[in-house]
Amino acid sequence: MSEAKKDEGLVGVVLVSHSAQVAASVAELAQGLAGGSTTVPVAPAGGTEGGELGTSSELIAAAAASVDRGAGVAVLTDLGSAVLTVKALLAEGDELPDNTRLVDAPFVEGAVAAVVTAAAGADLAAVEAAAAEAYTYRKV
Repeated sequence: MSEAKKDEGLVGVVLVSHSAQVAASVAELAQGLAGGSTTVPVAPAGGTEGGELGTSSELIAAAAASVDRGAGVAVLTDLGSAVLTVKALLAEGDELPDNTRLVDAPFVEGAVAAVVTAAAGADLAAVEAAAAEAYTYRKV
């Protein structure tokens, strides 16, 4: 089965961080903890086009387009301006794929939950709920 067929219909996940390295590392961690699943379309969107710390609407839009398989795109962010950038893109209405959602979840734990849930073939609402539920994970 081709790679395109294997991930067809899966929810895509975009990880937006102020750092390209953080976004890429969290994507790698989430896929690894999902059993090494590379079938879930996950894309990091970190930093600026020039490689600096920050956020870029262009990088976010490109990442969302790259993971869109028609089942929706869950976008998780790290800090303030990343959230504001995604909200602005959603408000514009034409920069992100249809059925793209900003997910209110902790960045690392939420990313893992989102990717694991998407790998199981869940729909966007279930992926969003799993990521948001990560707020309840207790460490002590």
